[in-house]
Amino acid sequence: MKPRTGQMGTVPRQCRALLQLLLLGLAVGAQDLLPPTAAPWSRDPGLRARAGSSPSSLQKLWGRFPLQPGPQGAGPRCWFHGFWSEPQSPWFIFGGGTQLTVLDQPKSAPLVTLFPPSSEELQVNKATLVCLMNDFYPGTVMVAWKANGTTITQGVETTQPSKQRNNKYMASSYLTVTPDQWISRGTYTCQVTHEGSTVEKNVSLAKCSW
Repeated sequence: MKPRTGQMGTVPRQCRALLQLLLLGLAVGAQDLLPPTAAPWSRDPGLRARAGSSPSSLQKLWGRFPLQPGPQGAGPRCWFHGFWSEPQSPWFIFGGGTQLTVLDQPKSAPLVTLFPPSSEELQVNKATLVCLMNDFYPGTVMVAWKANGTTITQGVETTQPSKQRNNKYMASSYLTVTPDQWISRGTYTCQVTHEGSTVEKNVSLAKCSW
């Protein structure tokens, strides 16, 4: 028999209980679904009757929904913004629905290569240093440029990481200076930070040969 309009249908029993918690949180003006010990309890007897639970019973109910990993292929489960059924990788749910995804492959540090300005570019009064980053995972890096140890922020442009065919990531960063700055500043450094580790590559006019 098909469920009529307004019925819960095949929603799991635990989801119904959690839905009661969500409705109670909305009734008392909560922004997120909080444990009963942290959410204000209404003094309105009518509201308590409609909620159908007391603070102590809500605490017991909340204890049935601890922070747990989402198992592979375990069927539908409840979380505060809806349902999930077939996760692509293990994950955890925090607070009001923040999702933490577990890495599906090992971490990989970036391979960093730093190129000086080309002689052709210098001849037309331009100077661009190029820092290439390849084969890193996960796909987030921070890039800083330095000249003789002093951080440079002007003339810097860094691309968003893009996925390679091997499912690792690549990105590039460019520093544009004048030919005079390239000659006078000495050593330039591209500093790449990935997963708490830092890789630095240096280049200077004295080390270049065209």
